[in-house]
Amino acid sequence: MATNFPTSLDALTNPSGTDSMSSPSHAGQHTDANDAIEALQAKVGADGSAVTTSLDYKVSQLETDVGNLESRPVETKTASYVLVAGDVNKRIVMNNAGATTITVNTGIFSAGDTVWIHNIGAGTTTVTAGTATVNTAGSLDVGQWEGGSLYFTSASSAIFFRGGGAVSYGTATGGTSSTITVGGESWTLLTFTSSSTLTVTKAGLFEILPIAGGGGGDAGGGGGGGVARGQALGSTVSSGITTYLDANTAVVVGAGGAARDGGAGYAPQLSGNVSHVGYIIAQGGGLASAYGASGGGENAAPYTYDNVGRGNGYQGYNGGSCVYNEGSGDYHSGGGGGAGGVGGNATEYSGARGGHGGVGADISAFLGQSAGTTYMGGGGGGRAYDAGHAGGNGGAGGGGRGWGSAGGAVAGSANTGGGGGGGRAAGGSGRVYVRFKN
Repeated sequence: MATNFPTSLDALTNPSGTDSMSSPSHAGQHTDANDAIEALQAKVGADGSAVTTSLDYKVSQLETDVGNLESRPVETKTASYVLVAGDVNKRIVMNNAGATTITVNTGIFSAGDTVWIHNIGAGTTTVTAGTATVNTAGSLDVGQWEGGSLYFTSASSAIFFRGGGAVSYGTATGGTSSTITVGGESWTLLTFTSSSTLTVTKAGLFEILPIAGGGGGDAGGGGGGGVARGQALGSTVSSGITTYLDANTAVVVGAGGAARDGGAGYAPQLSGNVSHVGYIIAQGGGLASAYGASGGGENAAPYTYDNVGRGNGYQGYNGGSCVYNEGSGDYHSGGGGGAGGVGGNATEYSGARGGHGGVGADISAFLGQSAGTTYMGGGGGGRAYDAGHAGGNGGAGGGGRGWGSAGGAVAGSANTGGGGGGGRAAGGSGRVYVRFKN
């Protein structure tokens, strides 16, 4: 018989020791058992199953939903946004000086799902019905400091309840406090140059901008520490990552990566250490020739060379390549990548030298300063092969100079996340910024 599971339970026949092989059918028994086993497997599901009726899929979704209910993650959007399935139980925080929309489409959510919507920008956010229906007792326009909850009654219909769960900026102490003006508005800025505690005095939203430690240099320059920005990777940073905090939170400032010591055993140089506040993490800069938030510059020496260090693609850039030319005798190393630009390639012949470190991220806009005022996470310069050639310059943002005609390798600057210079210099430590509106 064909299995009835999971619609109903099967009534399988258990043969006795005196039954013949044909009654009940031996082959039929095997077929029934195989059908039942396959039905059970389909119902349970393989690991990572995408079949929505399988238990594995349902348990995975339940774990995700419970986690979201416990932490209710915050995602900040700086442009109009279309809701996706992963937004269930999240706070979508809009932050734009101009008008924006949040579009709701059908077939994305299920009955009972909720999305929280808040607007902290000067421009009005409008909850917009795309292919779904959105009802409300009031207006679908959400002004600054306003918010509400979007509750789905079906996959194609939702109700927007204004005022539900609206959240504003919190307040906290810790680090060094100052007042800054950004976009004509007053903010409190807390600066941490060593690990400490963010003491939350009022629950609410906070913008976090961690800068990790820079990578140590070998021959190639160390990569600059990552900058965990609240926007796509680029040369400038105007926003941190917004999160909701209602309790004191540890602030960890990452140390710079150690330099290769050159002694017995040659202790290796190290990547920079992470900086973080809760789950908001900046990855350390890569050691020479290695992966990191920003990749380290490629090592070069006679008869040996390594690989260009790769950046992670969202907090920093790739390192530069080396020169390896036996004919000209040029063996110069690449510069480390920076949080705002790629590391420079080493050059040969008449202009032979180590590659320059990549520029760090310009965080001036985040601090309310003029562009070009403050950089973080510069890459270390690459080492020259001999003292007759120049090492690469460190990238703006604390990157150290590489060894060469101008002198020894220079460590990345403290509390900048700068990469160490090629020639075995250590990376610089990071720092953490926390800001909230007054």
